[in-house]
Amino acid sequence: MLFPAYKLTAAIAILATSLLAVIYPLKVRAKPGHHTLLERADAFASGIFLGAALFHMLPDAITAFNHHLAHTAYPVAEAFCAAGFLILLFLERLSECCPDDHPNHSLPLMLAGILVIHALIEGAALGVSTSAATLSILFLAIVAHKGSESFALAVILNRSRLSLLTIVGIAGLFACMTPLGIGIGAILTENLAWKNGALLTAGFNAFAAGTFLYMSTLHHINHHHQRHNTENLSELWFLVAGLGVMAGLAFF
Repeated sequence: MLFPAYKLTAAIAILATSLLAVIYPLKVRAKPGHHTLLERADAFASGIFLGAALFHMLPDAITAFNHHLAHTAYPVAEAFCAAGFLILLFLERLSECCPDDHPNHSLPLMLAGILVIHALIEGAALGVSTSAATLSILFLAIVAHKGSESFALAVILNRSRLSLLTIVGIAGLFACMTPLGIGIGAILTENLAWKNGALLTAGFNAFAAGTFLYMSTLHHINHHHQRHNTENLSELWFLVAGLGVMAGLAFF
């Protein structure tokens, strides 16, 4: 009974961490006006996404493809990453053609969808684990990333014109996905251990890394250059700080 109890405890702790991380961005979202601290938090969130792509998702995808497709010399993971980057670039260019009175929510909603699926996959990885050491390592890694990603997601959603209720709903859905993945993984361990499942996860991670790279570079620069030029330098240091957090987490 040790593993089921441990996994249940991990699911509750991850859920609580996710919900706590979005309180401040949602609290500020309810107040109109420009918030310098939130803009810096936005830059910090961009650093988190950049670090998650470079230190976590893309390297994991490359390792998985190299292991399962050792006979293939083509950089498959990098191709998926480029596809994710280009799709978001296309969506943002498309949104610029829309009138201002019909705001386009495709970018934040697509990013939210990607994070939701990624959170489910992370939970499943913990759910299929049968070693106490592996469980502990995965839990520490997930709970650290989950808090950062929950905060970053809430900040990114604040950029959009989505209603506060919609943002709360998306944040709540994201918070629930890892615990749900833990439950699914614990029940369907054998199915999720298939080679095809590993390749699917690797492809998704590489694709998500491309979207994260776009959101933390071109989209971030476009958003901040248009609005607050005088604050760009200070926000750069917050982006570097977010990147540094994810670089530090890579040791674990």
